[in-house]
Order: sequence, then structure tokens, then C-alpha cells
Amino acid sequence: VQLQASGGGLVQPGGSLRLSCAASGFTLDGYAIGWFRQSPGKEREFVAVINWSGTNTYYIDSVKGRFTISRDSAKNTVYLQMNSLNTEDTAVYYCAGSYTRSYYYCAPRAPDFRSWGQGTLVTVSS
Repeated sequence: VQLQASGGGLVQPGGSLRLSCAASGFTLDGYAIGWFRQSPGKEREFVAVINWSGTNTYYIDSVKGRFTISRDSAKNTVYLQMNSLNTEDTAVYYCAGSYTRSYYYCAPRAPDFRSWGQGTLVTVSS
């Protein structure tokens, strides 16, 4: 099970980026997909999760109203739309998959996800 995150880059504060998480060689159906991020010197942090059916999402407070996680089954891809970016959003972003039918009402733990992508760097700077 391989996931590939893409879409990172350099953006000015207030700008937007859309990250993609694509599956290679398998379908994402049945998988919850989470986005995590890690900044230099900091621990990996949960950002957002979408459940297997796309009917349930959960975000950390700092990104609520700015980030939107979604999934497109036809494209076998999960997206993280990031708007109103600020310097504190600078990090390597990872997508991760968990084969589960759980619904999320709190932040999941990283060990709950067995499949991880390689990460994509997001730099917010003027």
C-alpha cells in the first residue's frame, strides 16, 4: 500500500495550495485518510482526517475554516485545500491511510495509520 503526497510549494502568507494524496496500485475505498505535518524541531502534528465514505471529517482547531479535506473516488485521490495560509503552516505534510470504518470526533493518533506517503513540503513565506 503506497500513498503519494504532492502539491506542496512556496506560497505567500494569505495564499492557497491544494495538496493531493494518491494511491498507487490499490483503491482508497474503505480507507480513512489523514493529513499530518511536521515542522523542523517539532513533533508530527495531526491536521485533518476524512473517513472512508467521505461523510465525516475532523480538523485541528488551528486550521478549521481555512483547510478542507475531501476525496474523489473516481480519481482515487484525497485532497487538502489550504486557504489563508500563514507562516505557522510551514511544514512537511504527510498523508496516511487507515483501513477502517471509524468516524472521527477527535484527533486520531499517527500510529492508527499504517500506510504513509513520503511527504510534500509547504513553505509559507513572503
